[in-house]
Amino acid sequence: MRRTTVLRAALTGAVLLATAAAGLSGGRATAATPPAPTHALPAPSAAGAPASAALVSALRHDLHLTERQAKARLAAEASARTVEQAARKAAGAAYGGSWFDPKSDALVVALTDDTRRTAVEATGARTVHTRHTESQLNAVKAALDALRAPKGVSGWHVDPRAGAVTVTVVAAHKSDNDVRKFLTRARAAGPVTVEETRQAPRTLAAGTVGGDPYYTGNVRCSIGFSVYGGFVTAGHCGRPGMGVSGWDHSYVGTFQGSSFPDNDYAWVSVGSGWWTVPVVLGWGTVSDQLVRGSAEAPIGASICRSGSTSHWHCGTVLAKNETVNYSEGAVHQMTKTNVCAEPGDSGGSFISGDRAQGVTSGGWGNCSSGGETWFQPVNEILGRYGLTLHTA
Repeated sequence: MRRTTVLRAALTGAVLLATAAAGLSGGRATAATPPAPTHALPAPSAAGAPASAALVSALRHDLHLTERQAKARLAAEASARTVEQAARKAAGAAYGGSWFDPKSDALVVALTDDTRRTAVEATGARTVHTRHTESQLNAVKAALDALRAPKGVSGWHVDPRAGAVTVTVVAAHKSDNDVRKFLTRARAAGPVTVEETRQAPRTLAAGTVGGDPYYTGNVRCSIGFSVYGGFVTAGHCGRPGMGVSGWDHSYVGTFQGSSFPDNDYAWVSVGSGWWTVPVVLGWGTVSDQLVRGSAEAPIGASICRSGSTSHWHCGTVLAKNETVNYSEGAVHQMTKTNVCAEPGDSGGSFISGDRAQGVTSGGWGNCSSGGETWFQPVNEILGRYGLTLHTA
């Protein structure tokens, strides 16, 4: 893969890690301070979110929006991230979940107690009535997490729009006896709905391909986000103590923590002349994106993913707090999207506007025919390892 910028010398799919020297020969760098980038990074808009023409173009292509719609949606979603925090507080124990409605460009909050409606709507959110609180639905999901799921069950998540826990089954296995038994036990736990999917999820690591970003043994993955002292990525990409080499196969650092299954996250310390930069690679589709924080995007919001195989693609958040039933075991508290991904994209970054969202775990389908992809939320990873996101 031909190096196109000085920062490109150290990117590993999602975050840019610049070597101290230009790295044209592929050798290790030894300088102690980073060189200045040779390309322009995107400037923040007045609202603090990137509004580059390239990002708008990506949303137009992947979400089928006009330029005006794409710009309005980015602004509305940035507002919804702030409104969601205030609305949740105003709803109190009556909170039944929330989601972004692209038709009205507003956050919708489900409430079990209508006496909270005025306070919640004062935050700028719309409200709808629901029968079950988020806490009640989380308890139902926890009961399902305690069950052993057959391979025909893809996963399950709390669905505030349905007011239930949605269980996803692989269409070809929906009539299997073990799937039916699982659904019977699931329905006994509380409100459950069922939907079908075409394929079972899989993790997205890949065998070594020359010139691609980062390697652990014969596995290639992508970096998620820079943190002070290293970067976060997917747990199935490596175990604690494993060494990591970069795009040029020079030594980058070591896996310091990793969890998979149950979770799918890890962090890698960096050294040997490599350092962290708060940037997500746009792969020429969009400008490289500055990371300015990690406020969580609501269900229904647009979201984009960067990875070392399929590069930059966008879609929407479909669900949160989903348990994904991989062949290696269940992974919990995942976020589901309709953004495509392919082997080698594992660990790469999910970003909404200029806010980090999570690291790519797995999915089904590809970027030719489409599919679905899950990510592990970045704030959970930061909290687990006591890390601080590197922001611009």
